Amino acid sequence: MMQAVWIRQTTRDRAGAWFVSLLSAIGLFASVIGLSSCSASDKKVEAGAPLPTVGVAKVVKKSLGRELTLSSELVPFQEIDVYAKESGYVKDLKVDYGTHVKAGEVMAVLEIPELEAQLQQDQEEIKNATNEVTRAQHELGRYQAMYKALHLEYTRLNGVFQSQPGIVAQQEVDDAQGKDLAAASQVDAGQAALDAAESQLGAAKAKLIHDQTLFDYSKITAPFSGVVTERYANLGTLMQAGTGSSTQAMPLVRLSEDDLFRLVIPVPEAYVPYIKIGEQVNVRVPSLGRSFPGKIARFSVEVRSDTRTMHTEVDVPNPQKVLLPGLYAEADLPVEERHDIPSVPIQALTHEGNRTVALVVGPDGTVEQRPVQVGIQTSMYAEVLSGLNEGEQVIVSDRSGVKPGEKVHPQQIEVLEYHEPPAQ
Repeated sequence: MMQAVWIRQTTRDRAGAWFVSLLSAIGLFASVIGLSSCSASDKKVEAGAPLPTVGVAKVVKKSLGRELTLSSELVPFQEIDVYAKESGYVKDLKVDYGTHVKAGEVMAVLEIPELEAQLQQDQEEIKNATNEVTRAQHELGRYQAMYKALHLEYTRLNGVFQSQPGIVAQQEVDDAQGKDLAAASQVDAGQAALDAAESQLGAAKAKLIHDQTLFDYSKITAPFSGVVTERYANLGTLMQAGTGSSTQAMPLVRLSEDDLFRLVIPVPEAYVPYIKIGEQVNVRVPSLGRSFPGKIARFSVEVRSDTRTMHTEVDVPNPQKVLLPGLYAEADLPVEERHDIPSVPIQALTHEGNRTVALVVGPDGTVEQRPVQVGIQTSMYAEVLSGLNEGEQVIVSDRSGVKPGEKVHPQQIEVLEYHEPPAQ
């Protein structure tokens, strides 16, 4: 009896344990279901979150060009030392440092006593020659009158002798003919004397013109418009003629053209093929904080063997007289230019070792990384040779937080370009 009871009790205990196990299993299953439900709910919330926004720009066709920046000093287009043509003392000095003069303007007047005396002598010689011409003219007139009378007499006698023989003797006709011929000779001599007197007068006048021309050099004038940058002489200074190489002649002033400057720059050999006459150049003068328009005016057409550069000159007009000789300037020379080529902003490119890549946003918003081959590069844009097509969108901002394969919301942004201030 007791044994049966124990058996029943044991069976009851096992049933309770099984029931407890069953409850535990049900609880664990419910927990798993709850966790799965929560995870699915979290995924649904994450999937409904807004996509990250990135700034993009399209691949467009642009005109790109490269520039070579070279530095040099501005020099006057023309600069000379002005010498005296004739020796003399400075009688009147009309210019000084910084004086602006125009072409032909008198800068100084020299006193040349010898030439003044020579001019007076020339004028007297012209007077004498003029009187001699007048005398010769009168003498020739007298000879011509005598010849006219004697020739008429001979003509009449000879006519009577021919028409009425015996009335006029042959001797009278011969005497009249001799006087006629003598008078003709005197006319010829008188004409020769007049020609000689006129030649003498012409020589005297030519000498006066010569001496007057030399005397005119006593007024030293400006050969071109410019500014006086050096003055070497004072009042009373003896100026030696600057025409002989053996004399140590001193210049009066140094004159520099100030309305046009040259910028002499050495162009490296690699860029020589791009230099063209007439090409517009932007010239910046840092000390003035301004830019000026210039143009390539000339080059030497020769690459120097010691520096491997070509002498090139840029003409820079200076109508407002702002530029000064010796100012430091920078010239931007256009060395390569291409038009209507696919281009992307520099911000869209990433350099990874020897390759260049860009992040492209597809039509469905998926980010794709592509290798890109570029050509001409400026400070803002790069030419696309391969890897991108016109109209595609490339990421230009927030690239570090975006990975290939990720979906994003593209937003077009304007790429700000820096432009040089206009030349003044």
